[in-house]
Amino acid sequence: MVHGRPFKRLVKRRVTAELADFLTFPTDSDLESYPEIGKPFRIKIASFLAKHALAPPPSSLFPQLVAWQIPFSVGDDGGSSVVCLDVVEEDVARSRSPYCDQCRVVGWSGNPVSAKRYHFIIKTDGEPIAGCNKPCAGCGDAVNMGDPRCKTCNHLMTAEDVEDWIYQQLESTTHLLHGVIHLNGYGHLLRVNGREGGSKILSGRHILNFWDCLCKVLGARKVSVMDVSKKNGMDFRLLHAVMKGHPWYGEWGYKFGAGSFSRTLDDYNAAVAYLSSMPLSFFRSQGRKPRSQLQDLISFYQSVSDHDLTTLRDIFLFIVSLIQEKCQSPLRVDEPPCKKLKVSDSKTSSSWTADERKHIEDAMFKVLRAVSVSTWISWRALKGAVCRAGAPELLDHCIRELHGKEAAPGLVVRTRVSGSGGIEYRLEPGSANTQTNTSVRIESMTSHLSEKRLLQDLKYFYQCMLQPETMVSHVAPACLDLAVTSATAILDCKQFIKDYQPQDPFLIWKDNTVNILCEVDLKEQSGDFSHNPPAEMLLLSPDATIADLKLEATRAFQEVYLIFRRYQIVELVGYSGVDESTQLKLLFGSTEFVRVRGKFQGKNALGKYRMERGVERWIVDCLCGAKDDDGERMLACDMCSIWQHTRCSDISDSEGVPVKFLCHRCRSWKSYNQCSGSEVHRIQTITKPLEAQHNGAAAVAL
Repeated sequence: MVHGRPFKRLVKRRVTAELADFLTFPTDSDLESYPEIGKPFRIKIASFLAKHALAPPPSSLFPQLVAWQIPFSVGDDGGSSVVCLDVVEEDVARSRSPYCDQCRVVGWSGNPVSAKRYHFIIKTDGEPIAGCNKPCAGCGDAVNMGDPRCKTCNHLMTAEDVEDWIYQQLESTTHLLHGVIHLNGYGHLLRVNGREGGSKILSGRHILNFWDCLCKVLGARKVSVMDVSKKNGMDFRLLHAVMKGHPWYGEWGYKFGAGSFSRTLDDYNAAVAYLSSMPLSFFRSQGRKPRSQLQDLISFYQSVSDHDLTTLRDIFLFIVSLIQEKCQSPLRVDEPPCKKLKVSDSKTSSSWTADERKHIEDAMFKVLRAVSVSTWISWRALKGAVCRAGAPELLDHCIRELHGKEAAPGLVVRTRVSGSGGIEYRLEPGSANTQTNTSVRIESMTSHLSEKRLLQDLKYFYQCMLQPETMVSHVAPACLDLAVTSATAILDCKQFIKDYQPQDPFLIWKDNTVNILCEVDLKEQSGDFSHNPPAEMLLLSPDATIADLKLEATRAFQEVYLIFRRYQIVELVGYSGVDESTQLKLLFGSTEFVRVRGKFQGKNALGKYRMERGVERWIVDCLCGAKDDDGERMLACDMCSIWQHTRCSDISDSEGVPVKFLCHRCRSWKSYNQCSGSEVHRIQTITKPLEAQHNGAAAVAL
């Protein structure tokens, strides 16, 4: 079943000039046209679809899935580029997957199962998700949804084939955008693919700007995202955190939500602060050890930068700024332009006297005069020839300023970038150019660095300085353990959340309503709930009474959550003696919070929809401190059935799960096959308190 509006409306309105602009949606006029501003998601989504959505062509979408399509123009030039947003309403009670894995791992697993989920999808091919054609399960050719058999291979299209295809559309990893919002306003950004993901006209930044505005318009409460993005083989959440102090999604207000392996916000902040401020001097050669490729590369970029590079953040920001100056850079797609970095707390030219600088320059001039005039000498060889003349920082500064200076009467220093990307020096006839600007010299030296070379160097620095598995042979032993721990901690933090709720939850742009934030008190009524469901905003007329509030609260919670389908509100906590005909404005004023209680009608009313985590009563109690599923790989002990991370049990992700596994507690007693009755009782005395502590927490092994 699909929305009942006629298909001819799609043909009539598919005129680019009449469509909203994807890049500027919503405009101020769009916002003013919404009478639902300040209302909850359950109300806004219906109005949004009625205002913007176009009915798709007839299809065989199942009753549990209702589809709409909203076309947008791209750009304000009235061109023909159109991007289509598919909105799929999923009836969770009839869905294949009633529980939400994203809610479970981000910390919302205790919320009741919402009655509906809304999928917001932009497909790469631009075709509607409920299109007229689908691939044949037999040969793969396109088959019209109305045809019972494939005309190519005569394969009979069964209802199961169609249903499989529909859910494959929802689970596809190729969509440019895929976000999900539950009817209670909690949502998840599942996928953003910009130009690297196949988009021809939209960057990842364009798509995320649109998603962020859409969540605001629809009144989303909180939206999570699992940041597992990679750029050229680098974990972008690690690289971006070192450069900017937060993940890429932090540009839109996403903040730390939940860490794997029991990582906390303090762990994340401490790790970011340590790595980003880690001095590059930790990678310099020590004593008489030969210089490594990493040390040479650090010195190279320090020599071509017009500012001192002293920390990891400095050098990564500088290289990325050079990449962004190149055309068609993969990092430029999703990164805003950044200015050349400025470092004010490092050692600058004013730290050395004029005599010290002149001494180094004279030594370098002497080396250049000693070689043939036509011979180029690399910066490494030149620096190595005068390495005993001064401190490494002073040598870097002087060699960076050497271009254009007069080394002898009629001879000046010239520089070039060699075919391998290194800077070379030699003397050429001419006079010193006193007007040469440092930034001009740096630009001339870096202009020959190709985008490919810069990306290679960025990845090399990442592997040597940030990647936990490969930094071991490059970081100084004194700080190696802390560096590895910090990088691992950042990689363990993947879940980020944005809170879209205003500071004042009662903010409504209407003066003729009584606004009540209503919470159902289930925790006190039943031990099956560890906490109450999220409160719902109720909008009532100015003369509404307590009886009206009970009816509206019952209706709202029945609409949002499946477990409340047979639930009736019977009392307001703290107002049990007040007559039901009493007007709310006499009790609360214009805004207020109220807690209500009720009762379930009939048996087994809670059922399987009590929590998003499902009904399995699995227990997580890992060595790292994790007490619930965090999305990482886990396995259960064959003796006590308690789940814990494979990584924490010294089983790498590349290894298979052992046939028999005993946790650290059970291994300390006896082997599984020789377990005595007293030891079984001992296991039970530990397991039972854990069951009570977790209150039925569930975990799923990936």
